[in-house]
Parts: sequence; structure tokens; C-alpha cells
Amino acid sequence: MKNFLDSCYNTIKVFILFTGCTVLFYYGILWINQEYQNYHRYDEPEGAAVKVTKMVEERDEGWLQRLLFFYHYGE
Repeated sequence: MKNFLDSCYNTIKVFILFTGCTVLFYYGILWINQEYQNYHRYDEPEGAAVKVTKMVEERDEGWLQRLLFFYHYGE
């Protein structure tokens, strides 16, 4: 009988530990989601930001050159 009670006690301890870690993980994920939900990635930069763009020149390359470029760079 004592062995059965020890087994039940250990099972309850593991269940409580598992439930506590699950709840902690859940609220941690909610907190991280709340932090990044208000993060505006596409706002215009402030301060001494520099606009970086380059006009792409269209080149008339043959299909073989384009295929080799695709195999080399994966684009």
C-alpha cells in the first residue's frame, strides 16, 4: 500500500511540474507576441538615415547566360 501511495505522490508531483512549466511557457509566448505586435517594421527611419537604392539596368542576355546565372546563384 505504501508503494502505491508513493507512486501516486510522485505522479502528482510530475503532473504539477509539467502543468506549471506549460503555463509558464504559454504566458511567455503571449508576452513575446505582445512585445512584437506593436513593433512597426515599416516606419520611416528617423535621424541621419540614408536611402539606399540602385537602378537595375536591364541587360539582354541569352538564355544560356541566364540559366548559368540561375545555377550559380540560385535566383
